[in-house]
Amino acid sequence: MRNEYPDPANIVKATFFAARKHQNQRRKGVDAAPYINHPLAVAYVLAVEAGIKDETVIIAALLHDTVEDTDTTFEELKELFGEKIRQVVGEVTDDKSLEKGKRKDLQIQHAPTMSPAAKQIKIADKICNIRDITNAPPTGWSIERKLEYLKWTSNVVIGCRGVSKRLEDIYDATLKTGLEKLKLD
Repeated sequence: MRNEYPDPANIVKATFFAARKHQNQRRKGVDAAPYINHPLAVAYVLAVEAGIKDETVIIAALLHDTVEDTDTTFEELKELFGEKIRQVVGEVTDDKSLEKGKRKDLQIQHAPTMSPAAKQIKIADKICNIRDITNAPPTGWSIERKLEYLKWTSNVVIGCRGVSKRLEDIYDATLKTGLEKLKLD
């Protein structure tokens, strides 16, 4: 853990940056929620639900989709938030120039080699995505596609285990609830 007590100014700076970058984006769910809700939810899972106090983890969680889904560059993240944040965000960023199936396979392959900070963010991201898919799914997703996604997350999370028992327990409970809910639909 880098910093036992995160500096609120750094957290607010990252939150503000992410909000500006994602300001015109919406989630794919039926409610078309503002996209910023997703990185906020990932940071919430980490800080509040899992009790993670590492400033690098929380800031990188807030910024985790900025390079992948906005015009943000890694250089910009480095200048504003430092090399460590740039590195962690880089570890969890998909290469959008690749086909979706290849990106999903690479997440499974890279998970075991990521830093503990990146693994924590990846698990929290999957928790939030499972919750979204089971509570406000993307328009047009069949039950089969939702179940396939949930099962795929477990293959990613296998490679991330060992970084936070509490976070992993939250993931396991979320996956179980999600699978049960989808099987009832």
